[in-house]
Amino acid sequence: MTPAQRRAVAEQTRGAVARLARRLRAERPDDALSSNKIGVLSYLRRHGPSSPGEIAAAEHQQPQSLTRVYAELETAGFVRRSPNETDKRGAVLELTRAGNDMLRRDMAHRATWLADALEDLPDLEVEVLGLAAVIMDRLAER
Repeated sequence: MTPAQRRAVAEQTRGAVARLARRLRAERPDDALSSNKIGVLSYLRRHGPSSPGEIAAAEHQQPQSLTRVYAELETAGFVRRSPNETDKRGAVLELTRAGNDMLRRDMAHRATWLADALEDLPDLEVEVLGLAAVIMDRLAER
């Protein structure tokens, strides 16, 4: 594949992902958590207990910009803050059962919408989307 062809695929993929992301955001319930809060809870679900700095770096944000998010999640009982054993000045955030349940409820609504939309596609296209999701996840971790 030529560099120009890769660039065309990149542009097509970016546009499609952006449109799908907007549509999925539109499908969120009115009482859904903010995108930042969902990002933090999702990170903790995938990676386990982590420092606020690790989460901010993974979310491509400055730690200070998530300070209020962390505090609100802790107040709501969705995360637990404990001292960092290796860095006594820092903290470790951990997903609570309530946080996991909230994340599951938030994602379920959008997953239902997407599963219903996939019903209109042939099985082969659904399988290709599943493979593309794995690849996009790897790209997001770069």
